[in-house]
Parts: sequence; structure tokens; C-alpha cells
Amino acid sequence: MASGPLVGVKIVEFAGIGPGPFCGMLLADMGADVVRIDRAESAGRGHPDLANRGKRSIAIDLKKPEGIEAALSLMAKADGLIEGFRPGVMERLGVGPDVALKRNPKLVYGRMTGWGQTGPWSSMAGHDIDYIALTGALHTMGRKGEPPAPPLNLVGDFGGGALYLAMGLLAGIIEARTSGKGQVIDCAMIDGAASLMTMFFNMKTVGMWTPERDSNLLDGGAHFYDTYECADGQWLAIGAIEPQFHAELVKGLGLPADTFGMYMDRTKWPEFSVRIAEVVKTRTRDQWMTIFDGTDACVAPVLSMEEAPKHPHNAERSTFVEAFGVTQPGPAPRFSRTAGAVNGAPTIAGKQSRSVLESWGIEAERAEGFLSAGAVVQA
Repeated sequence: MASGPLVGVKIVEFAGIGPGPFCGMLLADMGADVVRIDRAESAGRGHPDLANRGKRSIAIDLKKPEGIEAALSLMAKADGLIEGFRPGVMERLGVGPDVALKRNPKLVYGRMTGWGQTGPWSSMAGHDIDYIALTGALHTMGRKGEPPAPPLNLVGDFGGGALYLAMGLLAGIIEARTSGKGQVIDCAMIDGAASLMTMFFNMKTVGMWTPERDSNLLDGGAHFYDTYECADGQWLAIGAIEPQFHAELVKGLGLPADTFGMYMDRTKWPEFSVRIAEVVKTRTRDQWMTIFDGTDACVAPVLSMEEAPKHPHNAERSTFVEAFGVTQPGPAPRFSRTAGAVNGAPTIAGKQSRSVLESWGIEAERAEGFLSAGAVVQA
């Protein structure tokens, strides 16, 4: 039995990669019944991707008219839909928003793309690095004199894509319960990534941000907001921005209180960074954390993915969980009364085809028709 605040919400997700499945995972972690439509030819294959946890799978052949009808029958029962194809693909398959909303006027039809449904680049291929490049985000990342540094695919795919689509779907579902009308969500990763840059555009507007990388408050330019190598080759992350936190940092480093004087003087940041680097290099990461643990110096160890689940803070909060034999990040955020959960392992494509049709109220005769025609495949 699933748990979480979204129990009772039905979501159809067309199988894909990246932000679409991750959005579905977020909703499944919150208890939504997320049914992934896999291709008929993939029936019986496993899905080890953690983004597919907590979902059920139905394998449908969308090349058959009965397959289209099966998909539309599920969409008629759904609150929301997730698809991540290029613009026009769903329409060509016969399951576009116009057709779907005729079947289900309250459906919230979520479309995830990189460039959006419109615009001169909308039909082009792209990846996270391209989307954040066009928003100004990538230009701000990296060291002075070096190429811009890709921040994994966290900013475009997952931050600007999956999280914005999850928010959009939930907002649309809430509104549809009042108005009785669904709508289409054009969720573009480029739009989400641009939205995430709001604070930095504001800083630029008020003269607090310069175009040169590694020269600003939050891009590694400030001595008090950077990473430093320790004696054992491990790293510390320092983020002591405010005066009281900066004072704690200086104290923990064992330096005189006035070592950095007017510490917000940008012209001094390079030499201040060198001084901190020299000091941090004198102790191991664990030695430094013994000094800074429990203080307000805003210092943390830079942990590997192997180390992170074992850190006492993460362990006490169960930030990482063990589920179906795999250590993985747990559901977030947390609810005091309707807690989310990892509601199941990634499933085999088509494993729940028959049970999905039954549990979503598809008439038994129609369901058997879909199965016997090979339009729906039970693994």
C-alpha cells in the first residue's frame, strides 16, 4: 500500500529518460499512482533506473489502433500526464492534448522538453548543458581563465525541468478540481533554468555581480565561499558569508580576529583565499571537522557518494535509505502526517499491464480485447 500526501492521485507517464521519469518518481514517492506506459517491445525487460521506483508499468503498442485506445482509456482516468517527446510526437502518435482533453476535460497534460513547445529551437535536439548555456547559467560556473564548468545535469534536467513540471502538474490538478477544466503545461528546461537564475539577475541589476567567473560572492571568487584542499587530499566547503559566521571561521582557523580586515573588499579576495588555503592545508579534513563541528562557521566536509549516506547527520535523518537492496536518496520533502516513501522497486516493463487496466476501472471485456489484440502486453 502506497503512502504519502498524493495517495489517490493518478498519473500516466510515457516512458522516457531524465527529467520526465524523475518528475514521476517525485510524485510516486509522495504516494501518487504513477503508471508508466512502456513500449510493447520492451515488455519483460527490467528498469534498474531508480527514477522508476514506486511506479507500475503497462506495455502498449501505440502503432495499433487498439493501443491508442488503451492509452486514451488510461488518460481518461488520470489526473495528470507526463510526456517528454519532441514537440509534435504525441500528436503524430494520436495521443496529443487535443484528443486527450476531449476524453478527459480535467486532465493536466504535462509536456517536458528542453527548448519548449514553441520557438525557433523547439525542434532541435539538446541536453542539459545546452539549455543552461542559453540562460546565462553555464557562463557563471567555473574558475577564472578556465572553461565554464558543467554542474552535472542538475540545473537543467532536474532543477529546471523535473521540479518545475512536478510543481506545474500539482498546481494544475488543484486548479482543475475547482474549475473542472484541465490544461496543457509547456515545461521547458530552458525556462526553469532561467527561473533559477532570478537571484543572480537581480544581483547583476544592483551591481553585485560581474561577468568574470570566479570573481563573485557565490561563484568561488570570495575567500569565504569556496572549497579548500586539506592535508590528506580531501576537501572542505566553506560558506561563511555573514559577519558573525565569518568571525567563527577565522576563529576556527586559528587566525587573529582582524586577519582579513574588511573581508567584503573584493580586491583582497584573491590574497585572502591564498591565506585560507595555506592554513587549511595544515590539517586533515577530519581534524578540521573536529574543530568546526557544532560551530556557526558554515564549514562542511566535501563527501563522496560513498561517504554521504554514512555521515551522522544524514544517517540520523535517513536522508539516504536502503530500499530493495540499493542505497539511494530518500523521498523529499517530509510531511508530519502523510509521510512519503519509496513505494516500490523499479519494475519490469509490462509487469502490471493487466492489473493496471483492472485497477483503473477499464471494463474487463475491453481490457481483454486490448490484450488479445496484442495492443497491451502482459509481461
